[in-house]
Amino acid sequence: MDGKLVIVTGANSGMGFATTVELAKMGAKVIMACRSEERGKQALEQARAACGGAEIELMLCDLGHLASIRSFAQAFKERYGRLDVLVNNAGVVSLKRATTKDGFESMLGVNHLGHFLLTHELLDLLKAAPQGRIVNVSSGAHKAGRIYFNDPFLTKGYNVAKGYAQSKLANILFTRELAKRLAGTNVTVNSVHPGAVGTNIGVDRTTGFGKTVLRMVRPFFRTPLKGADTAIYLASSEAGGASTGLYYIDRKPVQVSKRGADPELAAKFWTWSEQQVAQ
Repeated sequence: MDGKLVIVTGANSGMGFATTVELAKMGAKVIMACRSEERGKQALEQARAACGGAEIELMLCDLGHLASIRSFAQAFKERYGRLDVLVNNAGVVSLKRATTKDGFESMLGVNHLGHFLLTHELLDLLKAAPQGRIVNVSSGAHKAGRIYFNDPFLTKGYNVAKGYAQSKLANILFTRELAKRLAGTNVTVNSVHPGAVGTNIGVDRTTGFGKTVLRMVRPFFRTPLKGADTAIYLASSEAGGASTGLYYIDRKPVQVSKRGADPELAAKFWTWSEQQVAQ
């Protein structure tokens, strides 16, 4: 990874932080894309301390705000002429229905549409790298997912499991359709299931709601580093540059759900996603 330029979204905690530290240790220059300046600065200090002065930078990007994503991409383009690896790691779980600044249901808005736009904005820089890579963090929850085209933002009958599964199926469909569209280029795109990981996802930062549950179940979960292992592998190994359009668990490609493998659904959902971020 010496000299490689990497962006990791949601890099201030959990798997994003672990991914940042490990890739920086391998010699990559890592940009931590974070929403909160305060939490981002704390994480940046910790990451640099953990890596012994490796090249790590913080740039602010709110994946729940299309304008913030565009300004992040513009600022990045003004400083760099290429991007070797984009790790779309950030994710939210909303126990109660919430919306992004653009009015999207938060899980579909952040977990999918934010990354969809960010990837589009950075594609030319990924193509400018000798071998560009995109790694999308999905989940086995995609198997329970469906795309609710009649009410994608779940305005009626909201349910956290339903919304999360939809957003993770979205990651799979995006990966597969993007791989098809990037055929013949030097850019690969794959998705990963990290396993059940003990991070703060699902904990309300304002009220702390969800912390007690997390404390109880955390001993049964993987560590963030173990959860990030496959994303790190795809970002840094030969295999990550040789395969595209695949879904990985524990460094091995596995089959996605029937819906996840549906090319017509992927194409239809791509068109819908384009319409959403064009606003």
